[in-house]
Amino acid sequence: MHGIGIIGGSGLYNIEGFKNIKEVSINTPFGKPSDNFILGNLEGREIAFLPRHGKGHTISPSRINYRANIFGMKKLGVNKIISISACGSLREEFKPLDFVVVDQFVDRTNSAREMSFFTEGIVAHIEFSRPVCSSLSGRIYEAGKGLNLSIHPKGTYINMEGPAFSTLAESNLYRSWGMDIIGMTNFAEAKLAREAGICYATFASVTDYDCWHPGHDSVTVELILNNLNKNTENAKKILAKVIRNIPIQEECPQCSDALKYAIVTDKKAIPNKTKKDLNILIGKYVR
Repeated sequence: MHGIGIIGGSGLYNIEGFKNIKEVSINTPFGKPSDNFILGNLEGREIAFLPRHGKGHTISPSRINYRANIFGMKKLGVNKIISISACGSLREEFKPLDFVVVDQFVDRTNSAREMSFFTEGIVAHIEFSRPVCSSLSGRIYEAGKGLNLSIHPKGTYINMEGPAFSTLAESNLYRSWGMDIIGMTNFAEAKLAREAGICYATFASVTDYDCWHPGHDSVTVELILNNLNKNTENAKKILAKVIRNIPIQEECPQCSDALKYAIVTDKKAIPNKTKKDLNILIGKYVR
């Protein structure tokens, strides 16, 4: 059982103190995850790490198998996922090299990604007004503040499709909507984690001002990677501190019981294959 999962970019499994590392290949009813899971021990806790884009960053945000990634975490016994990602800022006060603990999402991928486990003979409607785990998010913020880092306790993340960056018109539109940061990956992870009964929180590393800012009117991969690399060590420090402070027996009904009243399909009508495939998600609800 690996109770804490980390989803992030390449290199984060090199966290200082990450011990007894091994790689595990996981199969799921939804295909293969982005890569092998890297299992180990950090701060006395069992950890499962997954690079969402695969080693070497080979998978586009639009092509990530989000369902397999989250299902794989569930299969490993993960009950809390901490996600780390890069983002662009849509607000002056969210500066490059800051961190933002996301509390809300707006999706602009137009259903281009598979974001539900409940597509074959079963329907479930999760409550999703608060899409991240407030307890886990709070611990991330407190960890960042305790390290004297520039970290914001909340922010609305607009999930664009990509892989191209925004046009100037799009960037200004999102600002007029009151969006705070922009990225390409986290919304699907949050929705699927809630369906899986896993606490999910994400902290995003601000790499740029998107293209709306008059002083930063061009977003380049070089700029993003330079700033992301500068923040890598700080991200590792936040992770270690959060993991150290998560109570082993902490219960979170908001996330773990998300399916309790969500499944609307008659139990007798659910196909046997679906029951088998989704047993680790729905077993306790459809007996």
